[in-house]
Amino acid sequence: MSEPGLSAIMSERRQLINLAYRLLGSLADAEDVVQETYARWYAMTPADQQAIDNPAAWLTKVASRICLDLLRSARSRRERYVGEWIPEPLPESTEWHTGQPTGAGGTGDPADRVTLDESVNMAFLVVLDAMTPAERVAFILHDVFRYQFPEVAEIVGRTPAACRQLASSARRRIRDAQLPTAPSAHRAELIRQFKQAWEATDIPALVSLLDPEVTAVADGGGVVTAALEPVHGGPDVAQYFAGLPLFLLGRELVERVVNGQPGLVIQYEGVIETVIAFDVDADHITNIWAVRNPAKLGPWTN
Repeated sequence: MSEPGLSAIMSERRQLINLAYRLLGSLADAEDVVQETYARWYAMTPADQQAIDNPAAWLTKVASRICLDLLRSARSRRERYVGEWIPEPLPESTEWHTGQPTGAGGTGDPADRVTLDESVNMAFLVVLDAMTPAERVAFILHDVFRYQFPEVAEIVGRTPAACRQLASSARRRIRDAQLPTAPSAHRAELIRQFKQAWEATDIPALVSLLDPEVTAVADGGGVVTAALEPVHGGPDVAQYFAGLPLFLLGRELVERVVNGQPGLVIQYEGVIETVIAFDVDADHITNIWAVRNPAKLGPWTN
């Protein structure tokens, strides 16, 4: 006799990866959470497994609680992190199988695909990262994955009314951030113009494309060189990018989709060294996030 519920259990992997990535902003951590969730399931006796009426709900509850614990411990880990911390960027249409992207030596399983939508664009993830752990979990579970507040309350360990307030507070943070919603075609054109101006070391052109209050953030994790603090303001950001010895060193700038939005990557001899995400408003680039920490670029490895 086959193991009870095996097909149903394994079919939840995609949902769990999608949930954990949005909660943690790290695919590597999300995969660890899902692995731990399944380990806890298989640690139970067959009788205990059969006693669970809704295995999918059980898996979601366990994965969410593991994520909540990780988020609560993130503050101390971030205090030890060198420089700025940016969520891990995702490439376009990547299928995951034990951390390996399809086409890069892996045998990607479509069930493990991270669905790219507005809830994983970099600007959204950065706002999520500023929330309290309880706010983030309540908001993602209810507003993104449509769990009801009594279900959220079981996971967060608070009352449904308290979880409703947490999600409401999270929505206010999203509104206050005033995340731009420029059409994709307009975004792509602005990023293409930025690329051309950067390649030409054309500082006036770069300034014209940047919002006067633009912020650029780099994440090297103390492993590779990167600005340790954000760079603010159009002229300073333009000067910063123009001053990078990128092209003198034989690097190549390539247009790629980053977390579902137009972005750029820097590669050297086919190896991606930096992934750059952008946010734009109607006329200008408002935020730039450059991820250089190799530990966060595993999905981009060719």
